[in-house]
Amino acid sequence: MSKATIIPFGPQHPVLPEPLHLDLVVEDETVVEAIPQIGFVHRGLEKLVETRDYNQFIYVAERICGICAFGHSLGYAETVEALMGVEVPKRAEYLRVIWHEISRIHSHLLWLGLAADAFGFESLFMHCWRLRERVLDIFEKTTGGRVILSVVSVGGVNRDIDSTQMDEILHILDGIEDDYRQIMQVMLTDASVKNRTVGVGHISYEDAVSLCMVGPFARASNVAYDVRMFGHGGYGELSDFRPLCATEGDCYARVKVRCEEVLQSIAIVKEMAAKIPAGDIAVPVKGSPAAGAESANILEQPRGECYYYARGNGTKYLDRMRMRTPTSQNLAGMVSVLEGCDLADVNMIILTIDPCISCTER
Repeated sequence: MSKATIIPFGPQHPVLPEPLHLDLVVEDETVVEAIPQIGFVHRGLEKLVETRDYNQFIYVAERICGICAFGHSLGYAETVEALMGVEVPKRAEYLRVIWHEISRIHSHLLWLGLAADAFGFESLFMHCWRLRERVLDIFEKTTGGRVILSVVSVGGVNRDIDSTQMDEILHILDGIEDDYRQIMQVMLTDASVKNRTVGVGHISYEDAVSLCMVGPFARASNVAYDVRMFGHGGYGELSDFRPLCATEGDCYARVKVRCEEVLQSIAIVKEMAAKIPAGDIAVPVKGSPAAGAESANILEQPRGECYYYARGNGTKYLDRMRMRTPTSQNLAGMVSVLEGCDLADVNMIILTIDPCISCTER
């Protein structure tokens, strides 16, 4: 009879880009249980709302995670705007969608490169990150930053994108799309990739729903849920939006969903650029949130639904700010998928789930 062994996995691991820590209970080469250890990079950022006013905290929010930076600043700003009854100009809503979708492209390209590296495709890793550099160039030209953008404010955005810059963005995205389709073709058809992903880390639609999974992790199990389909902000101006889903529920399905979402985001940016109206990019915001006033907001981050909550106390400092990140929602699904898998597949399964530990532990 085999004896169970506990193997620590992380927080430092040569394959994983995130400081994820799991205790894997292993019998022979099979994982029978995965126990997550949370809190390795906890920084207590939510507590800072008591010492930073609601305008200053937006710069703290976007430093929760570098990859998800723009999404966190946007989600926080929308929550405070709802708290104070602020109506954002239409042009600002369009600009927010454009930057948010470019940020999603950035996140997915970064992930795709790391996944390729885990397969041993070092050249594919370099090609993915080469395309990501073009995305970062767009950020630098339109916001002044490459990762931390600091362009969202309560009431709108700090910078505009003129017609010349918009044309340049579209030209860059056209070039990215042409190169990306070749990378995507390799990633989805290569036999060695399929050998490592097809049938590995399977989770059913029923389990995905019962475990409340979100983002590409859930959509790869045919859960057609994406916050963007509710039409919040500028997303309500899209002519047609449908969540991209797969039915297989394995690692390959998660790769396929993320690959296709890059093309979807490029299409959204092009539609927003064609429809963007003229007008102001921000409105002045005065006063403070009322004592006891509460608001909540959801946003589709690259990894899935992120929930934001804020409560005012009558001063410029919020009484409470809470964020529930997509990775915290997906931990139960990740633990479930790892149970019964081969030890050699653990890193591949985790990479296709794409956890963001910086966001989760804050």
